[in-house]
Amino acid sequence: MSPPGNGPMVPILGFLTCVAFLYLSFGDLWLDYNREAELGFVSRNGTQFVLDGKPLYVNGWNSYWFMDHAVNDHSRHRVGAMLEAGSKMGLTVCRTWAFNDGGYNALQISPGRFDERVFKALDHVIAEAKTHGVRLLLSLVNNLQNYGGKTQYVNWAWQEGVGLSSSNDSFFFDPSIRRYFKNYLTVLLTRKNSITGIEYRNDPTIFAWELINEPRCLTDISGDTLQDWINEMTAFIKSIDKKHLLTVGLEGFYGPKSPKRLTVNPERWASELGSDFVRNSESPNIDFASVHIYPDHWFHDQGFEENLRFAVKWMQSHMEDGDKELKKPVLFTEFGLSNMNKDYEPSQRDRFYRAIFDVVYKSAKRKRSGAGTLVWQFLIQGMEGFNDEFGIVPWEKDSIQRLMMEQSCRLGRVTGRLLQDKKATEICSNKP
Repeated sequence: MSPPGNGPMVPILGFLTCVAFLYLSFGDLWLDYNREAELGFVSRNGTQFVLDGKPLYVNGWNSYWFMDHAVNDHSRHRVGAMLEAGSKMGLTVCRTWAFNDGGYNALQISPGRFDERVFKALDHVIAEAKTHGVRLLLSLVNNLQNYGGKTQYVNWAWQEGVGLSSSNDSFFFDPSIRRYFKNYLTVLLTRKNSITGIEYRNDPTIFAWELINEPRCLTDISGDTLQDWINEMTAFIKSIDKKHLLTVGLEGFYGPKSPKRLTVNPERWASELGSDFVRNSESPNIDFASVHIYPDHWFHDQGFEENLRFAVKWMQSHMEDGDKELKKPVLFTEFGLSNMNKDYEPSQRDRFYRAIFDVVYKSAKRKRSGAGTLVWQFLIQGMEGFNDEFGIVPWEKDSIQRLMMEQSCRLGRVTGRLLQDKKATEICSNKP
């Protein structure tokens, strides 16, 4: 029998003792879970990406089709399946489209009119990426006609009787089209995710924004028109979203005033596209430079060995720019080897990937600006209509899967991230 007056305290003390035991036993696990669940924003320090106080060198891929496939019930599972596969290879970033202007499954049906069903598909993509610990590089418009692109904006202005020109390049200088694009940016950046409840501009799942995929302005090869557009649009984005990194989306060609146009560009035509790697990337609101690597498309008379040597030289040149002129990271946001080349053999793709991964690994070891790579492109089975001459289903290619995992692991080791990331440690201890 307990002393009078202390009866009610016995169950209370018992309950508190139980709570204390559970906290001491499982509290660390709970804290670890929350630390893993909470993603931080990626920032930059000079020529390096930084996450949670440590350098981040990116090993990732492109799956441009995510939003389109997330719209319909029968194909939505492909998004999660691809993100899960990427996560199991230790991949950290996926680049995908956050646009579809006009046409089938359009996000933006017409200027200022959006399909909520498609917006919810993009919500799903972002939420799934967070679930799998993968960040997204979201591209905002296409220079090409696929998924609408700048051609659709020009057509809209022309149809509404406000367009200055039917030229695709009027996308960059027509005031009405600039207003269309700024309205789209405002709606997208301030979108509140219907699944997570987080506005896009506040969501660290988004690694960065890419202004435009492969911009070219052939009607002004001086580059002034494109540069003015880049400066205006990047300042506008930063006025709404100061948390995320921002890049242009360049192929990496040097313009007519660059001395490298003669020594590094693939051919003369590359300096006459209205873009310039250094000038465009120097824009004050651009946080990192972007480059693509497609020597087998840029040359028509070279074999594999020559293309391989060019790819390495191309990367080294842009890393030199990142280190010495731009003082910014350089991310190689697309690279691939076509299986349509006359001399193509499957083993060449492995060698091509390996050479590119080696350049980035050496950059990471030396703390240089070569900040990572994104393979073009990964798909899953049954997506023949979305495939091209570069597409890969990674789990059907053991050698590619091994290369991707190996790159993830050695980048994690050299930056010290492997020690603080339990998932990465597990992947690298079990990799084939």
